[in-house]
Amino acid sequence: QVKLQLEVRVNKKYDTFRAVLYRSQIVAGIMYFIKVQVADTEYVHLKVLVGLPPENVCPALVNFQTGKTKDDPLDYF
Repeated sequence: QVKLQLEVRVNKKYDTFRAVLYRSQIVAGIMYFIKVQVADTEYVHLKVLVGLPPENVCPALVNFQTGKTKDDPLDYF
């Protein structure tokens, strides 16, 4: 659900968009840190917020990091 949000923000279309790793943190909802493969050797890290009921906020792309590799650690950012 955040693929389109990322594509709009970086002004680029991704044919590949596969989550390979994630971490979560409880905040005013759940904050997910997700490593996504977007090409053979290119990855992006996403910071996505999903709100708790009753708001039931749709997944929102809070921040992202491009130019990542498979071996880059998925840390808080």
